[in-house]
Amino acid sequence: MIIILTLAGNSFLFPYAITYKEQYYNLFHTHYQQYPEDVMENIYWLQRAVAADFCNPQYALAKIKDETQWEKYRYLFMMHVNIKLAEQHLRLGRTWDKYNIYFYDEPWKEEYLRNLDTAEACYSTGLYYWNEAKAWAEKANSKEFLFLYITDQQFWEDERERIYTGDLDYEKTINRELSRIKEAKDTLNSMDGGY
Repeated sequence: MIIILTLAGNSFLFPYAITYKEQYYNLFHTHYQQYPEDVMENIYWLQRAVAADFCNPQYALAKIKDETQWEKYRYLFMMHVNIKLAEQHLRLGRTWDKYNIYFYDEPWKEEYLRNLDTAEACYSTGLYYWNEAKAWAEKANSKEFLFLYITDQQFWEDERERIYTGDLDYEKTINRELSRIKEAKDTLNSMDGGY
């Protein structure tokens, strides 16, 4: 009897393979306070979601009735995941960013320059994902989808519309951060040790 109960209990412990975009996306989560390791974990799951295949339409994150809806769903999904990747890279870049440079920062100049290089790389990667999100949003805005809405994922539809109208524009934010980093690096490089 004990052996049967042990075998029956262990059958629930076997993991299932995660293979589809939707499964990887479901592993993305936001903490109240995100530490760098939480952000990097989210980036990992989102990048895996981008690279994976879509699941069968009957298991999608929205109710799919026909092929046209399925096509728009895929465009919206990819747009949303790329937006989340851009956001996570912005959040990660802030970990190494130095917003204000003071004259007394000169002894740590090399360390600050390395950190600013890392922040710049994060922001640049975020800009790449933002451009990808805009490309997917443009596909979801084509004429064939003019009066078709995925109402189960209204937030994705709202993001698409906000990108179309320009209300959602991470490119502006990222470019502002990149130009500020350039100024900070110039200030650090101009320090001559006479603090």
